[in-house]
Amino acid sequence: MEKNTLVTITRQYGSGGREVADLVAKKMGVRRYDRKVVAMAAEKLGDEANFHDLIERSYNAPDNCLGNLGDYAYERVPQHNRMYIEQAKVILEVAKEDGSAVFLGRCADYILKDQPNTYSFFIYADDDYRLARAKTHYAGHTIKELDAEDKHREQYYAYYTGRTWGDPQNYDLMINTSKISLEAAADLIISYIELRQKKAANA
Repeated sequence: MEKNTLVTITRQYGSGGREVADLVAKKMGVRRYDRKVVAMAAEKLGDEANFHDLIERSYNAPDNCLGNLGDYAYERVPQHNRMYIEQAKVILEVAKEDGSAVFLGRCADYILKDQPNTYSFFIYADDDYRLARAKTHYAGHTIKELDAEDKHREQYYAYYTGRTWGDPQNYDLMINTSKISLEAAADLIISYIELRQKKAANA
């Protein structure tokens, strides 16, 4: 695998996407970035003390229109928008400095879409699988509660990217973890990237 390989993983709540991202990062020997991006952005904003609050708010799409951002000085941009801007800067900086990395969520697939050697994946699962995982990983949440979390992600993604969360056209590959193990899903991602890179090298 090439040294400057960037992987973004978007996941349906309860699908095991976080674990898949961890496995991919370990197999690649690189770092996985998720909440760390929020922490790094908070540090840049001088708002480390409110880190946990920022985590809670980081997936909430504001009611006003992002299209108005260009009309205001950065200092006047609402805090939630400034947080997204700083997260995007962090993701781009990490991509440039680390060379290879795995990003989980945070609209990374959109932020890095123009970067070379970027591969984006969407992890999802059947409701029965998600419900079973909810009993052991998500404090027994119901499907309705899992779907509510996904709705927040969908709104956040649409607000900041203008695209539809979960649309196959936004990803290189979509993987249903109800059908294969999380380990196999990670291996599939690695194999897909290697296949693409081999094809490009031989072109």
